[in-house]
Amino acid sequence: MESPDREPARQRALVEALTAPRCYPHAVGAVSVMETHISFVLLTGDYAYKIKKALDLGFLDFSTLAKRRFFCEEELRLNRRLAPGLYLDVVPICGTATGPRMGGAGPALEYAVKMAQFPQEGLADRLLERGELQPAAIDSLATAVAAFHGAAARAAMTDDYGSAAAVAAPAAQNFAQIRALLGPGEDRAELAAVEAWSLDEQRRLAQVFGARKRDGFVRECHGDLHLGNIVLIGGVPRIFDCIEFNPNLRWIDVVNEIAFLIMDLEGRGRPDYASRFLDGYLEASGDYDGLRLLAYYRVYRAMVRAKVARIRAAQDGLAAAEREAALDGYRRYAAYARGAMAARARGLIVTHGFSGSGKTLVSRALIETLGAVRIRSDVERKRLHGMQALERSGSGLGAGIYGQSATEATYNQLECLACRVAQAGLPVVVDATFLKRWQRDKFRAAARALGMPFVILDCRAPPALLRARLGQRQRTGLDASEATPAVLDSQLQGAEALAADEEEFVVPVDTAAGDWAPTLAEIKRRLGAGPT
Repeated sequence: MESPDREPARQRALVEALTAPRCYPHAVGAVSVMETHISFVLLTGDYAYKIKKALDLGFLDFSTLAKRRFFCEEELRLNRRLAPGLYLDVVPICGTATGPRMGGAGPALEYAVKMAQFPQEGLADRLLERGELQPAAIDSLATAVAAFHGAAARAAMTDDYGSAAAVAAPAAQNFAQIRALLGPGEDRAELAAVEAWSLDEQRRLAQVFGARKRDGFVRECHGDLHLGNIVLIGGVPRIFDCIEFNPNLRWIDVVNEIAFLIMDLEGRGRPDYASRFLDGYLEASGDYDGLRLLAYYRVYRAMVRAKVARIRAAQDGLAAAEREAALDGYRRYAAYARGAMAARARGLIVTHGFSGSGKTLVSRALIETLGAVRIRSDVERKRLHGMQALERSGSGLGAGIYGQSATEATYNQLECLACRVAQAGLPVVVDATFLKRWQRDKFRAAARALGMPFVILDCRAPPALLRARLGQRQRTGLDASEATPAVLDSQLQGAEALAADEEEFVVPVDTAAGDWAPTLAEIKRRLGAGPT
C-alpha cells in the first residue's frame, strides 16, 4: 500500500486519467473536473461522479480507501432524504491507474458517488449572482427545510450531540485551525475578538443549549445548508451535498442549520431574502424559541466558511488568482462575523386594521427591510388547535376557533411569542387585526415591560378594496386567513377605534397607495434603526 503522503498525487493522476470518455460505461462526450477543498467531481454529461480527497483535516478523515468507501455510502444514504432523484449509487473505480474504469470489475482503486448531473447554472448561488433567484424559491425553500427538520431523527438524551460541550468543540476547532493558517504579518485581533465573543455566548447560553437538546431540537440535519448546495430543477429547490463525514457537524440544533443559509444570504448582500427565509421557516415550524441562538450560530457559520476559505488558500496547486479569491473569502466571512455580533434595534410593532387591509403585505415589507420577525395570528390561532396554516376550520362567525375564549388564548400566545422574540434581541411585528382596545393595551404593556419602543401600524384601505382582497384570497385558498365578507361586516360594526392616548404610537399606512417607503422609514426612526 502506498504511503499516505503519496495519496494526493495518486488521486490527482487518477482523476486526470478519468477525464477520458472511454473510462465510463455510458456515452460521454467530454469530461470536466470540479475541485473543492475535500473532493473532485467529474462531470460527464448525464452523470456526475464525486471522489473524496485522501485527507485528514481533523474534522474529517478520508485518509484510507476503506474510510472513503464508508463515507461515500453515508453520503448516498443521507442525501437521499432531500434529493433522492439526484443520488443514484456508490460505484467502484477499477482497472489500473493509467486505464481506470468507472464501475468496472476487479479490485477497487477508489470509490465515487454517482449522481444525476444537473446544469450548474441552476445552482442557487449562481442564480442569485445573476439576479434570477426569485422570492417564490425562497418561500419554497423555507417550507421544505421546515418539513425536513420536522421529520428528521432526534438525538437521544444519552448522545453527546447538541450539548454545550459539543457546540463549543467545533467552534474552538475553527479558531484553532484558522490561527494556525494565518501568516506572520496578518492581524490576529479580529479573530481574537470573534473568539472572545463566542466564548462569552457559549457560557451565557449553556442552559439554553441543554434545554434545546431536551426539547428535541437537536436532529440529524443536513449540516451544510448554503446556496451552493441548492439547485433549482423545474423551479423546485433541491438540497444536496449534506455533511456525511462528521456526525457531530450533522446532529445539530435546527437553528444552527438555518443560520448557515441566513448567513450566506446576508453575506451575499440579500438580507431581505435572509429575513424572508427566516419568516417562512418560523411560520412553518413555530420554533420561535430557537431565535435565542440565532446570533451565535450566524457567527459560528461565518467562521466555518472562513476556515474553509483558509484551508483552500493553503492547498497546493492553486493559481495565484484562486488563492487570492480564497483569501478574500476569508476576509469577507471574518468581517461578517464581527458585524453579526452587534446588537440589533429592537421594537414591538402591532398591526391594526380590518381583514383585507393589507396588514400581511406591509408586515412582509417590515420583515425584509428591518429584519423583523413576524408572528401571524391566523397561523398561531390554528397552531394552537393542532391545525396547519392552510387548513380550513369550518368555524362559524364568532364560533369554534374564532370564539371569544379562543381569541383570548390566541392573543395570549401572540404576546408570549412576541416577548420571546424580543428577548432574543430582534424586532418583532405581530400581524393581527387588533380591533379591540384590550388587545392593543396588552401589547403596549408588554413593550413597556420589555423597555422597548411600541408602534401601532394602522393599515387603511377603502371598504370596496377590502372586499375585493377578501374575494381574491378566498378564490386562491393560499392564505391562512379564513375571513369572509360576513367577518368583515362584523368587524366594521364592532371595532373599537384608536383612542387619543394611542395616537402617539400610531404610524398610518394607506395600503391602497402601495408606496410604503415613508411608513417603513418612520418605523425605523422610531425603533432607532437608522435611515432606510
